[in-house]
Amino acid sequence: MRATAEDIEALRLELAELLGERGVSADPRTRERASVDEALMSPILVEQLPLGLAELVAYPASGQQIAEVLAAATRRGVPVTTRGKGTGNYGQGIPLEGGLVLDTTRARAVVEIGEGWMTAEAGAPMILMEQAANAQGQQLWMYPSTAQSTIGGFLSGGSGGTGTIVHGSNWEGFVTALDVALPASEPTIVHVEGAEAQTFVHTYGTAGIIVRATVGLEPLQDWRAVYAAFDSFEGAQAALRELHALSPQPRLVSADLPFISAKLPDDAAIVKGKSSLRAILDVATLEQTSAIIAANGGAVTDVREGANQTVKVSMLSYNHPIWWLKKNSPDRVYFHVEVGGDALIDRIDEVHAVYPGGMLHIEAGHLAPIGMLAAEYTGAGDVYAGYPRLQELGVRVHSPHQYYVDHGVEELTELKARTDPDGLLNPGHLGAPASVMTGGFGK
Repeated sequence: MRATAEDIEALRLELAELLGERGVSADPRTRERASVDEALMSPILVEQLPLGLAELVAYPASGQQIAEVLAAATRRGVPVTTRGKGTGNYGQGIPLEGGLVLDTTRARAVVEIGEGWMTAEAGAPMILMEQAANAQGQQLWMYPSTAQSTIGGFLSGGSGGTGTIVHGSNWEGFVTALDVALPASEPTIVHVEGAEAQTFVHTYGTAGIIVRATVGLEPLQDWRAVYAAFDSFEGAQAALRELHALSPQPRLVSADLPFISAKLPDDAAIVKGKSSLRAILDVATLEQTSAIIAANGGAVTDVREGANQTVKVSMLSYNHPIWWLKKNSPDRVYFHVEVGGDALIDRIDEVHAVYPGGMLHIEAGHLAPIGMLAAEYTGAGDVYAGYPRLQELGVRVHSPHQYYVDHGVEELTELKARTDPDGLLNPGHLGAPASVMTGGFGK
């Protein structure tokens, strides 16, 4: 049964006592801001907005307080949607049934660092974690292209980013242990490790709320941000494939068609009218890198040193180029589809032809190229109709136009039945409606 207005007000009063008056809000504008994420990337989701509106927003300042807030909401039957920085692109943080949005961004402590591992609270920004690791001669296995994202948000809703060429997705060994808050009448935190911890990764907070995470570190490398320009996109693609095979492997390699490159922030190293390649490479591979780029018809336009420069390259990877394409094309509406496989290079003309005016942003992936295929939006039916055509070309497809977990649904449903029998955690975000067509993307 849905929580009543009296339940919501009683919860507000209890949370104000627990967190202080500034630790909980029922202000309409605050609730509106906490009820959206970057689902605006998807014109299909935009057509469905608003999908939900929080009735309260809480700001616990520690992992323990997260568990205490969850317990208070559980006692009153109030649904809870967990939120990090709100940088997710799928609407996974939208409170579909109202209730409480639990904002974790004040629980940001780096708890402990050891040799090869780090423990941080859910709201710790990943850029802060990377800086803390660097200070001890180490680096994160990976971090998302939006480096300011929280570790809890990345593990709950993300999948990969900078560093995944070597390490794969964030459920392939990056996480070694989690502390997870479960809905109960008293604050309840369970500690899970190894394979058991993986069951809570990429579940949108539907089975438990990550309050602390222990993730992998490795020895710090001497990275460089490398920019190159190519007359042809095919040259940039070929160079990307060869750079992937360097030893040590790159931390990131991205490439774009000239049209998308022109929509990126102005930078002398991103040459107008040419395809742009950007990479984070070990300093020991720079000579090989220059040779590979030249052999494929390109030219290095700049090499930059320092963490700020490599983070800048990260922020121009994965979904970000399509975000810039949309931002700097106010007269047009674009959609994108997440794609993967060698066909993104070997059959690129056919891939582009699936959607009129199709344009690929490509990344060097863990085992094969991945990317975002963009085109002008003409309707949801046209978008979905392209999925089987891409799959026929050997392209893996994942739809970014959905707000629910669509992989491992049977296993997650069984887990949620044990951890959240009353269905209070992020309700509505588990399972794909039959009317929406999706393809597997290895998630």
